[in-house]
Amino acid sequence: MDARLRALCDLMVPTARESVGRHEYDGVVQDLSPAGVAAALSRLAPAGAHVYPDPHDEAHATAAENAARVEYGELALHRSNPLHHVANLDLACYDRQYAPAAERSAARSAHLAAWPDAVDAAIDALDAVPAPVARATLSAARGLAGQIRPADGDAGTAAATAHRRLLDHLQHCARTGPDSPALGEARLAGLLSAAEAMPVRLGDLAVAADTERHRLRAMLAEACRRIDPDTDPATTVAALAADHPGIDGVLAEARALTAEVLDWTARHELVPYTDGECLVGPAPESRRWAMAMMAWAAPYEADAPSWYHVTPPEVSWPAADREQWLAVFSRTSLPAITVHEVAPGHFSHSRALRRAPSAVRRTLIGEAFVEGWAHYAEEMALEQGFHADDPRYAAGVALEALVRVVRLTAAIGLHTGAMSVDEAAALFTSDAHLQGPAALAEAYRGTFDPTYGRYTWGKLVLGQVRDRARAAWGAGFSLPRLHAAVLELGAPPLGLLDTAIERG
Repeated sequence: MDARLRALCDLMVPTARESVGRHEYDGVVQDLSPAGVAAALSRLAPAGAHVYPDPHDEAHATAAENAARVEYGELALHRSNPLHHVANLDLACYDRQYAPAAERSAARSAHLAAWPDAVDAAIDALDAVPAPVARATLSAARGLAGQIRPADGDAGTAAATAHRRLLDHLQHCARTGPDSPALGEARLAGLLSAAEAMPVRLGDLAVAADTERHRLRAMLAEACRRIDPDTDPATTVAALAADHPGIDGVLAEARALTAEVLDWTARHELVPYTDGECLVGPAPESRRWAMAMMAWAAPYEADAPSWYHVTPPEVSWPAADREQWLAVFSRTSLPAITVHEVAPGHFSHSRALRRAPSAVRRTLIGEAFVEGWAHYAEEMALEQGFHADDPRYAAGVALEALVRVVRLTAAIGLHTGAMSVDEAAALFTSDAHLQGPAALAEAYRGTFDPTYGRYTWGKLVLGQVRDRARAAWGAGFSLPRLHAAVLELGAPPLGLLDTAIERG
């Protein structure tokens, strides 16, 4: 890497290691102490120090630098958000088979041995954690304990002791931290604007979210009428959630759907690359909190199978917990989830990332584009006829999208102070059909993940780019042409997507 990208990767070590495949960071923890972050920020290239020859790449890198300065400098989120530190400690990345087992084991051991120092840095940094954020992130922090193995010996004992100190600190923050998690309107707008290289007016974004939510509710109601015209939508949604495979059938249905979406996407030529192998199986033990996720072969790794992780509940769980978990894999939801995670969603995107034509595009992976693309793929597939004869797919797309769009509304409300956690949870219940603990968990996520509206925002921007491309290209417009042009940009800031129209 050149020095400019190296400085950026030093500020995103977990992402660089796992999503980008820069395994020189294996066994390394990021220095997230206040002094360490200040030193890392000082290494970012000053304006004009090293200009990339491609103007788009220059703008992409500049946006990443601006975002880092806002996130770690102006907002100092590493001082208020424990998840920065949880991700820094996470060892699950070494479970993925990107290298020989002995090599990954050595890296894991080095990483575990660094836990005590990393926890010291975390406790030093986390001096501004709001009480609701501490409470909401304690579960994720506790989960790190499961990554320590009996065979880790003295290093495991030291890591466990350090981990308990981190939990004690977060529990203290939960008791004594500020009551409000709100960033404030200007700070949230600044965070979004910097990362996506575009000016953001939260009022306009809130209106767009409201409009989209109303559209999706109508879409769900229409799909429910097609499924059962004599029943109200809420009752139909509950019945759809109850129609799911058993524990022994989840993986089989996910594998069948994976084969189907890969074949369907290739036949419709919706993405530029349809190669590679995508396997289906449960997540590694350390990540079985995730019901469904994509672990792709990263751009800087040798090609290997990617994994669509679908994790059924444990047989030993209480019946009610098993049923709630299995409802996520209903025959209404699982097809949309598979389109999102596999094709033309994340897996298809990963195949393009490996061919991105510059180091900037292979390295600087924007989350709003990544999730926006996969979310866009769900309804785009519906428009192109995927499961056209089964209204359950349309219902599944609408239900998944309603959760995402309420996240956008909740993030704006929570961080401008216009909405409480309880009010956000009520909106997830009324508009996204989530109940009780699930609705409250989504609302609390908004306290520590202020950009979790990125799924809907990214989808909406991609739709706008599609409209502009159709107008600019006229008779030459096609979805394969647009998608190839967009994916050639890697995972860019949303504000730079018009490059695809200019160069496509």
